[in-house]
Amino acid sequence: MKRKRKRRCLMALGIPLILIFLLFIIILILALTVFKTKSPKTTLVSASLDGVAPSVSLPFAQIELNITIDLKILVKNPNHVSFKHGQGKSYLLYEGNQVGEADIYPGKVPATGSATLPYRLTLEADKLASNLTGFITDVIGGQLVMQADTRIPGRINFLGIFKKHVVVVSECQLQIAVLDMNITDKACEDKTKF
Repeated sequence: MKRKRKRRCLMALGIPLILIFLLFIIILILALTVFKTKSPKTTLVSASLDGVAPSVSLPFAQIELNITIDLKILVKNPNHVSFKHGQGKSYLLYEGNQVGEADIYPGKVPATGSATLPYRLTLEADKLASNLTGFITDVIGGQLVMQADTRIPGRINFLGIFKKHVVVVSECQLQIAVLDMNITDKACEDKTKF
């Protein structure tokens, strides 16, 4: 009688413990394989010049050059959960100096999906004053090299419990043909910071 009672007591405690242990192992395996956080990838889909407006003021010989660059970045999310990104920033650089910036609106990239993020960078001519001679030399030479650095912060959220903060970084070098007023070459390097 005591043995039967002891056996029932062990079964009543042992079976739920074994089931909890198996459930823990299954969740651990899924977390380390299927739901492991992978870094979102970015690709520059298109880059075009829009709104090139050179102007010259004669009384003081003031030269202005306003260039607007339209960029579209494709963000691919390889994760099995969505990637929710906040407001991103993009900076236009000329020889390491910031000469323009743009905001990237917040949004959501679906699980194992992609989203295109358009934004517009405008060259602010007044910020070129620190390196005006180099800029004029490049314009006369016919090739203008700019860099567009983009940072998109976001979060990958699994079951509302596990949250992974991610910053997607894209650094693109754009070569602009001054006479044709188009982008002749673009090269991008993408990184992800956890």
